[in-house]
Amino acid sequence: MLQEILVVAGSVLTLFLLMSVGFLFGKKCLLSDGTLSQMSRLLLTAVIPATMIDVFQVERSRSVDGQLIVSLLALAGVYLLYMALSVPLFPREGEQTRGVLRCSSIYGNVGFMGLPLIQSVMGNEAAMVAAMNLVVFNVMTFTHGAAVIGGKGAFSPKKAVLNPGVIGFVIAVGLYLLDLRLPAPVGSAVGYLGSLNTPLAMVVIGGQMASSDLAAAFRDRRLYLVSAIKLIGLPVLTALVLLPFRLDRVVYVTVVILAGCPTAGINSLFAQSMGRDAGLAARQLTLSTLLCVLTLPLAALLARALAG
Repeated sequence: MLQEILVVAGSVLTLFLLMSVGFLFGKKCLLSDGTLSQMSRLLLTAVIPATMIDVFQVERSRSVDGQLIVSLLALAGVYLLYMALSVPLFPREGEQTRGVLRCSSIYGNVGFMGLPLIQSVMGNEAAMVAAMNLVVFNVMTFTHGAAVIGGKGAFSPKKAVLNPGVIGFVIAVGLYLLDLRLPAPVGSAVGYLGSLNTPLAMVVIGGQMASSDLAAAFRDRRLYLVSAIKLIGLPVLTALVLLPFRLDRVVYVTVVILAGCPTAGINSLFAQSMGRDAGLAARQLTLSTLLCVLTLPLAALLARALAG
């Protein structure tokens, strides 16, 4: 049991060391907001889709087919539960902050942080489940998340379907279902591009943290509540809700760990573009990312203990 905690803690620490590179570069003004935006776009449009395609380049089997279907159903179910439970949160907050706090409580960084963490801790089989999570996440954030932060006018079914994460997943699953392998040069290029996900994503997160007000993040009591919900409440809830269904161990552990990922950066992007409190969203991302070094190993331990 202790060994498992150390493995996850070591992986999280490795990610934080990579973040520190982005943080230091950001503090030294060697990474501008424009550069971070371009790096984020590269991750979203090329690197993450390449990672999805690469992890699905495996021989098709009935067991994997079933695992993917079960993963989709489990993920859709838990996200719908998260959405329902977020409705009564922060009723006294104003329009500028209420939606930001609600979405920050339920939408985690499953792409930039969750996917590389799952790959390093559990391998490619679990990474396929993580890729499925990313697709459900994209659909939910561009519909429910956008509407909660920006109002009904921000609801975007088109963006929920036509975004790089979903498109990359469709290509990846299409190749898997047809049992097709990419030609060696193409497959190698896709693999190399996908391998950028972990270091590049962590550098971007570190750079984003460097531009946030750390002191203000630590002073805001609301952010501790949001972090407690996101980092502790959601993985515990997910673990307990899914336990009676006796899911495949890989699916169960992966979904629970991903539930404990820190707040997603897309909340900050939505807040910025929709005229909400983007600074609050950035501070919450920073605080939850710092705190997850303590909570993610515990979420992994809980998942593995309950999975048997």
